[in-house]
Amino acid sequence: MKVGCPKEIKNREYRVGLTPASVATYVSSGHEVFVEHDAGLHSGFTDEEYGAAGAKILGDARKVWETADMIVKVKEPLQSEYGLMRDSQIIYTYFHFAANKDLTEACVKSGASCVAYELVREDWGLPLLQPMSEVAGRMSVIMGSYYLGKSHGGSGVLPMGVPGVAPANVLVIGGGTVGINAAKVAAGIGSRVTIADVSQQRLAYLAEVMPANCVPLYSDTTSIAAEIERSDMVIGAVLLPGGAKAPRLVTREHLRSMRPGSVFVDVAIDQGGIAETSVPTTHDDPVFTEEGVIHYCVANMPGAYGRTSTTALSNATIKYGVTLANKGVRDACAQRATIMRGLSVYKGMITVKAVAETFGMDYKAPSEALGI
Repeated sequence: MKVGCPKEIKNREYRVGLTPASVATYVSSGHEVFVEHDAGLHSGFTDEEYGAAGAKILGDARKVWETADMIVKVKEPLQSEYGLMRDSQIIYTYFHFAANKDLTEACVKSGASCVAYELVREDWGLPLLQPMSEVAGRMSVIMGSYYLGKSHGGSGVLPMGVPGVAPANVLVIGGGTVGINAAKVAAGIGSRVTIADVSQQRLAYLAEVMPANCVPLYSDTTSIAAEIERSDMVIGAVLLPGGAKAPRLVTREHLRSMRPGSVFVDVAIDQGGIAETSVPTTHDDPVFTEEGVIHYCVANMPGAYGRTSTTALSNATIKYGVTLANKGVRDACAQRATIMRGLSVYKGMITVKAVAETFGMDYKAPSEALGI
């Protein structure tokens, strides 16, 4: 199979779909790999390194899309790429369809087979979402701390405090991979941390593994409202299974109760965000203020740390990608339920129920769509 890797074009997206090491793995499995000129430059990988690994370097993205049977990316295709997708092509990347109707319709129209990283699922979890969730969770505290500074519009509360002055109160909503990584970093720098979740089993686990300055809390409307009011930083870390849009848990009323200059970091923005005020932002223009609270809602947070993020992501995606290239979509899904769970669009059919329901579009079960 011909595997293609175009340069990412989302704002300040410094990751790339393939590392030279992953190129070598595809090549050793009998596939041809085509990489756009300078696609890996922002992640620290040169054309020479890709060439040495066995890739052919093409001059522009259009040539990569036209040549490849399978496209490996990081972020969803943007509008300028919609016309490059074609029938029977495999597109293997993050999609987050439930937050983007235009993208969903474009992929349906293209006839391509779309395998979404965020939905590939093993019994133990989401292997292709986990590494970027770890990066985003850790980043959320760094970004939130930065914008708490008065010179950046914040309240002027130092997250870790100093002797004689209390540290910041940090609320993490969601106890999954993003949440636990955010809570660990926030607790590690000395903040007083509350991590909220609805699963008693997860709360019991968090109580065992988190430090003493991180308190697990059952998430309900009353407890969340009280915690938001006293928080200097709130981190949205909720992910619903199955690709559904994120629930709106943080209201304008909640935000009005916070100290002016407090910070809200919505890591769930890829799935629509957990606040009614959340709208996607970019690394060029990362924040806005609503109800006196600074909102950081960058939809590709890990892209800022391209070298680390690309390597971690490629380490996770390569195994499933080689299976797709070796067997094609139908046989790969037939033999591995893990991959079939990631199949989101197949030859004009939406194969994720939550996405179809979000937009009122037709749904077909993946096994039925594939005829297996």
